[in-house]
Amino acid sequence: MIFNFKRLKNWANGEPDNNVLDTILYDRTLVWLTLGLAIIGFIMLTSASMAVGQRLTQDPFFFAKRDVIYLILSFGLVLLVLNIPMVWWEKYNFLLLITSLILLLVVLVGGSSVNAASRWINTGIVRIQPAEIAKLAFFCYVSNYLVRKTDEVRTRFLGFLGFIKPICILILMPILLLLQPDLSTVIVLVMTILALLFLAGARLAPFIIGIVICAVGVIGLIYFEPYRFRRITSFLNPWADPFGSGYQLTQSLMAFWRGELWGQGLGNSIQKLEYFPEAHTDFIFSVLAEELGYIGVVLVLLMLFFVAFRSMMIGKRALDTKQHFSGYLACSIGIWFTFQALVNVGAAAGMSPTKGLTLPLISYGGSSLLIMFIAIAILLRIDFETRLKRAQAFVRRTK
Repeated sequence: MIFNFKRLKNWANGEPDNNVLDTILYDRTLVWLTLGLAIIGFIMLTSASMAVGQRLTQDPFFFAKRDVIYLILSFGLVLLVLNIPMVWWEKYNFLLLITSLILLLVVLVGGSSVNAASRWINTGIVRIQPAEIAKLAFFCYVSNYLVRKTDEVRTRFLGFLGFIKPICILILMPILLLLQPDLSTVIVLVMTILALLFLAGARLAPFIIGIVICAVGVIGLIYFEPYRFRRITSFLNPWADPFGSGYQLTQSLMAFWRGELWGQGLGNSIQKLEYFPEAHTDFIFSVLAEELGYIGVVLVLLMLFFVAFRSMMIGKRALDTKQHFSGYLACSIGIWFTFQALVNVGAAAGMSPTKGLTLPLISYGGSSLLIMFIAIAILLRIDFETRLKRAQAFVRRTK
């Protein structure tokens, strides 16, 4: 939102205006986009999960009820996080990192498994997925490190190698994630680091070297793990084995085909009737495409794009006002949001291999939803502090 400088000047001169701070100090567009995506997500989750809910619990609204609980918890956390200054996140980033590593260790020792993947801690009330917490903790740590090493990254040819230090410190995190196994989260972390380095102004040659090294590593992890290799080959030609390795993708493509322009109508998806193994999680976008059609797909993609765009703009404004930690963190959240959405949508549409990443704010997943809302709250807090700093500077100039 653009500053209302006239009202701000009147307020600074002591004239009463109770609504001026509400007018200028938070991004209403980001708030409405987030609420819109959460509402669409709840509606599509309710529709997509009825069949599996009926089979597992005899309650077609089982997952919808749980999603309501997670949404209430998310709004409560948002109110809490909005009151935490960014100085706190910068000061305690290493503590957050250590906590996330401990949780990842707990998963391997006593975590609960779903589809041969041990990624959750069952507390009895809710299941926690530490990988989601690890993403946010990792981005806080990297943002703080970049604040201290930006000049080195920008000016020295081997400055990029200075970034090996946090990689060495965090080498345990990728190992713990791969043991779950969770290659998708590792890829998100790596891509976000590379994008942040690019935004921080890393020299081109070492930056390209880093990309090549990461690409070779990911290819190696895929090639030497049979189930990952099958995912790649089934993505390239899912119709070669439509009832085996290509089953999920062929069902997803049929859902897109059935959706056409206007869709089959809300609740009228056929593919969600357990043709999809996980219609309410990994392939919820396919159900959305079948029920809401091309129009619904474009609308949701635009909303996701504008959330990511607002995140990057908030980061840019923070960097412009010399709030470097906040700026890098906002940009990392925007990159994370964008990449995860692209991978999920790409997998559903057959443009990328399936990776098990949720669609932000839409797919079912308590930990993902909570962390995404916390990330949005951090963005709003960053925007608040940036706008407040600009407002204070404007008041000083006009007095």
